[in-house]
Amino acid sequence: MIQFDQKIYFYLLAIVPVMVLAFLMLQIWKKKTQRRFADSKLLKRLAPDRSSFKSTLKLIFLLLGLSFLVLGLVNPKIGTKLETVKREGVDIVFALDVSKSMLAEDIAPNRLEKGKRIVSEIINQLASDRIGIIAYAGQAYPQLPITTDYGAAKMFLQSMNTDMLSSQGTAIDAAIDLASTYYDDSQQTNRILFIVSDGEDHSESSTAASVEKATQNGIRIFTIGVGKAKGAPIPIKRNGIVESLKKDNEGEVVITKLNEPILTEIADRGNGEYIDGSNTEKAVEYIKEQLDRMDKTEFEAKQFAEYKDQFQWFLAAGFLFLFLDIFVLDRKTQWLKKLNLFNEHDDE
Repeated sequence: MIQFDQKIYFYLLAIVPVMVLAFLMLQIWKKKTQRRFADSKLLKRLAPDRSSFKSTLKLIFLLLGLSFLVLGLVNPKIGTKLETVKREGVDIVFALDVSKSMLAEDIAPNRLEKGKRIVSEIINQLASDRIGIIAYAGQAYPQLPITTDYGAAKMFLQSMNTDMLSSQGTAIDAAIDLASTYYDDSQQTNRILFIVSDGEDHSESSTAASVEKATQNGIRIFTIGVGKAKGAPIPIKRNGIVESLKKDNEGEVVITKLNEPILTEIADRGNGEYIDGSNTEKAVEYIKEQLDRMDKTEFEAKQFAEYKDQFQWFLAAGFLFLFLDIFVLDRKTQWLKKLNLFNEHDDE
């Protein structure tokens, strides 16, 4: 596990592309100026020891030196000691629908982004609960196993998109079945499953069987609906620009609608509740109230207790590269010149 002590210094790395751009502009200006002064053969005779490679090498050393110094200021810390801590909470699994219908923009910016924001805000409200994430469309895919690492959960959450699963549809039953494997049987915690979906295109009969099996395993299922009942078309975009709208086999524009009755039925059968996700703040507040009312179970979790500073290694590397930059000259080195490693012999 790595921590960064002073992340603000990462902004200093912006100087690297600026210096590269300035170097390229300087090289272009030099070549133009030299061409006005004399042709290439004459320049080689006038300055036979000038190295075209050394200036680039010096820049590389300089950039590496500055980059390592910045990393030294950031002060990366590496976890060196794991310890087991006691926590109280519930086990929560988020199953996020990533089917193409989630691209509909009847709720801003679209259903998928709205769902991701709701899950992210719920995570922000948690303290010591364990969480897991599942992505599903025509099939279910484990995105993140049960963990207390909320940072990792948010990172995985933001990477989810409608292209991550090739099979389309909304296989809620597959998501419920997969979620059932997430919970640790040895830890008798309260088990909560949040299904974030528009409820479209699912298999009703198989979903009912999966819900029944999950409730028998002590899992409560809450559904969060994203979208509008009146529906919206599914945009097909390239580089953020809408090229067309999804059409069916008859050439008609597909209108995808929020299927509240199905999501409500799943929640009722799963001993949970249906939650309208159109208002993020209200939905998250209501969910927090529900979670606070639940009995918390004590469980063990491992976390890094000690971190050691690593800035000294980066500072040493930074000063080394700056030292090399100072002592590398722009002219050719004689023994390297004899080896002709960079094909810099004069054409005579």
